[in-house]
Amino acid sequence: MTQGTAERGTVLVVEDEDHLAELYTEYLDGEYDVRTAYGGAEALEMLAADLDVVLLDRRMPIVSGNEVLAEIQERGLRCRVAMVTAVDPDFDIIDMGCDDYVVKPVTRDRLREVVDRLLKLSEYTDRKRELTAKKLKRNVLRVEKTESELADSDTFQRLQREIAEMEETVQGIADDLGDDYVTKTQ
Repeated sequence: MTQGTAERGTVLVVEDEDHLAELYTEYLDGEYDVRTAYGGAEALEMLAADLDVVLLDRRMPIVSGNEVLAEIQERGLRCRVAMVTAVDPDFDIIDMGCDDYVVKPVTRDRLREVVDRLLKLSEYTDRKRELTAKKLKRNVLRVEKTESELADSDTFQRLQREIAEMEETVQGIADDLGDDYVTKTQ
């Protein structure tokens, strides 16, 4: 989680039914930094780079969840998106740019589980990207430098330690997510 409130994650709840918007906000409040938009038009105004997760109702009047999702993608926001909707999934979700699809009704535990998983998935992706960059640099140095130059370099040895630590961290996150989930999302 590199965006939002580092400890808790920033979640935007987008729901046009006021009672559900307030219920979902109540479910998540205290665990996360929660913002609430009571419809798609308000959500468009609240989209920001510090969002980590957007819980998005799909069927809303005036501005639909699909339109909000398209705007998130258009702006290049790096948040994760879960559709939380009464619309049963169909094959159209295959090409939908959301990370998860949850059919209502949804419980407090289920909503928190979705947010936690999406936050972990973001952290996994970010850490994996950092690890890959460090490994690429290491590989370039291995090709361009002699074994003795590498062995004598404190900086290279530090890089090796960082890679080993990051590999453990990435594996730990993968274990938390479950290997099947990480494999399916790569």
